[in-house]
Amino acid sequence: MFLGWKKKNNVNEVLVGAPIIGKIVPLEQVEDEAFATRSMGDGVAILPSEGKVFAPFDGTVAYIMDKSKHAMLLEHKSGVQMLIHVGMNTVSLKGKGFTLHVATGAKIKKGQLLLEFDIEQIQQEGISIITPIVVSVGQDLVKQVDILLESDQETQLSSDLLRIQL
Repeated sequence: MFLGWKKKNNVNEVLVGAPIIGKIVPLEQVEDEAFATRSMGDGVAILPSEGKVFAPFDGTVAYIMDKSKHAMLLEHKSGVQMLIHVGMNTVSLKGKGFTLHVATGAKIKKGQLLLEFDIEQIQQEGISIITPIVVSVGQDLVKQVDILLESDQETQLSSDLLRIQL
């Protein structure tokens, strides 16, 4: 699905804002092996303190898991795609506790509210709310992903989270 994307314009780097307010957690500490080993892509995770996901850049919603509402793939105007995956095994909730504010194909602006999720409801189901934010694997245009915030640092919506070198 993400393989072979080419650069769409002359952008040399993409700054990715923090899409969630919370605490930075290294991917290696995520309990899902696909994220911890970076098989899904490079990036970080956030332990949310607020149940909202905001657009980290101007772009498009490339794909949303419509039934479960727990994950979305966003595309920057450069062609770079990024996955935001709220919680671990949240697909099992079948959308319970999630409210979408956008649909697949929607144009988005940095800071726009994309998704709300009920932290308490998810945790009551015994499910972790740790949220990986990764630059999806298989993108030829991505040369390097730099993490701009330290582990345990608190994010703000004004925080730059990642720098993607193209």
